[in-house]
Amino acid sequence: MTQNAHGVPAIPLPAPLESLLAGCVWRRETIGHSASQTYQVCGAAGRYFLKIQSLQAVESLVEEKERLLWLKGRLPVPEVVYYGTDEAHEFLLVTELPGVNASDDLWKDQLPELLRALARGLKQIHQVPIDDCPFDQRLAVKMEEAMLRVRQGLVDEEDFDESRLGLRAEEVLEQLLGSVPAEEDLVFTHGDYCMPNIIMLSEGELSGFIDVGRAGIADRYQDLALAIRSIRYNFGDAHVQTFVEAYGLDKLDEAKVSFYQLMDEFF
Repeated sequence: MTQNAHGVPAIPLPAPLESLLAGCVWRRETIGHSASQTYQVCGAAGRYFLKIQSLQAVESLVEEKERLLWLKGRLPVPEVVYYGTDEAHEFLLVTELPGVNASDDLWKDQLPELLRALARGLKQIHQVPIDDCPFDQRLAVKMEEAMLRVRQGLVDEEDFDESRLGLRAEEVLEQLLGSVPAEEDLVFTHGDYCMPNIIMLSEGELSGFIDVGRAGIADRYQDLALAIRSIRYNFGDAHVQTFVEAYGLDKLDEAKVSFYQLMDEFF
């Protein structure tokens, strides 16, 4: 998707959305991996993030919209301002959470405080009651989706973790099928609990959570595994234990950590 010299996407916006964003200043966001194009949009009425995505994308912005609406009042997440489609794209406009994401270099001098805050944030997510949660992300659902993506050639083999680069998706799927955990410890999960998706007001104060399109009922290690990978990537392996202890685990289930990091290769 192209954009003009002012950063505004070079495609027509739906009329209601164009009216909402009239006179705003645009900036393209490049942090994270997503099929959508994301823009920070600032104006007199507030600060927003706009996602624009092809209707042919593997995952739909509808999934994120529905989760944000359900999570309102349950967790600190952005509010949905607008959702709509045209013949080729979908558009999701949400409010901006105040603060800076947890991967920012700003926090490198306060890592113990930051990691304890990240653990508190994850515990807060995992305490959301799941009795009436409509979003099923349990193993049976995720495994079926992973296999479907392999069959349809939708897995990005060039984005595999370094240890799996050069393997085919079918080979990684064999590893996944051979390491499925026997039991699930089910809680409400974020689904992609990594540093760019956690917004901080300060090193010890959480603002909220973004990019919740994969949130739902799953094993708590869905989040723990990706958080650990993100901490290692951003800050180094030496800081993982601080996070794990602050979360309240005496010992990590390393097999589950490996499995859920492996499963993420398909998404």
